[in-house]
Amino acid sequence: MLPTVVLVWGMGITFMAGAIVSAVMFFATEQVQYQIMWAVIFLTCIQWVGSMKIFAWQMIHRNGIKREIKRLELRIAELSETVKNK
Repeated sequence: MLPTVVLVWGMGITFMAGAIVSAVMFFATEQVQYQIMWAVIFLTCIQWVGSMKIFAWQMIHRNGIKREIKRLELRIAELSETVKNK
């Protein structure tokens, strides 16, 4: 899990820094086309931060889901044996 944590934090910090820089540049520029560009970059960085959170959430719950699936498989095999023996 350590490589996943490092990846998520590294990418999260990178995209947050990008969002902060683009927000500062949005207010620093006066031309409309540059304001639109910085606003789009800001929104894209925020979207990537959200995507990284979803990825991290999936990676955290992956082991628990695998464990539950294995438990269900064992239960089905046990039930199948019970039905065969009757």
